[in-house]
Amino acid sequence: MDYLVKFFWDNEAAVWVATSNELPGLVLESGSFDALVEKVKFAVPELLEANNVKIPYCNLNFVSDRHEKIFL
Repeated sequence: MDYLVKFFWDNEAAVWVATSNELPGLVLESGSFDALVEKVKFAVPELLEANNVKIPYCNLNFVSDRHEKIFL
């Protein structure tokens, strides 16, 4: 099973946020992109178990989006 996890940068909070339409309840944040990847890897099995999804493994596909305004 493949799951798409979207990461976006929240400028106001200065954190990366992870969400997924395919994994109800997944909303995590971290100041570090790599730390957020690790948080997601630990949270997904718990979410799947809570939703009574029984699979031996899954693939997580990460997509990120970050926009910055710069002044010239």
